[in-house]
Amino acid sequence: MMFENRLDAARKLAEALAAHAGSHPLVLAIPRGAVPMGAALAEALDGELDVVLVHKLASRWNGEYAVGAIDESGWSFVSDPGEADEAWLEQERARRLAGLRERRQRYSPGRPPVDPRGRTVIIVDDGLATGATMIAALHAVRAQAPARLICAVPVAAPGSLKKVEALADEVVCLHAPWDFRAVGQFYRQFDQVEDEEVVACLDAWRSRDGR
Repeated sequence: MMFENRLDAARKLAEALAAHAGSHPLVLAIPRGAVPMGAALAEALDGELDVVLVHKLASRWNGEYAVGAIDESGWSFVSDPGEADEAWLEQERARRLAGLRERRQRYSPGRPPVDPRGRTVIIVDDGLATGATMIAALHAVRAQAPARLICAVPVAAPGSLKKVEALADEVVCLHAPWDFRAVGQFYRQFDQVEDEEVVACLDAWRSRDGR
């Protein structure tokens, strides 16, 4: 399965999640790439949009490889401790946590995150490679007592999909190919989403939603 772009993927996810359209779900997008997707999904499901802020913990030897992830509260996990020593991980946690706090101020100045307590919450990302950031996001939101917690992704590595299944009440994934190598492999257009686009997307949503 190939997606034209992130919005095409969001439309297909919305079809798969149509049963939740009547529950005014809270759609939490993992920045940056999933935020335009989250906006399209929230609109299609008559829901509400916000972001859930998590960041991968990178390998000391390869900045693109996630050895774990951290959320805004400072909770973190390490999925591949053999790739990074404890001294490196301590520095990486501190650096990423500071970055998440700066990002919250940039994305939601003067506004608290939307409270997921008692709500149907859909966490969306543009795909799962290692699954590290989704695991951290699910953990962060589960701690806030949603009524139902859903993981929604267009594409995922099969092994990563299995890791998140135990953490969500429902997992919606449109494609989990055996030959998965990278998320971008399954998009014809997979441009970088910059912070400015995220801020504009959130501001536009809040303006129409009256927040």
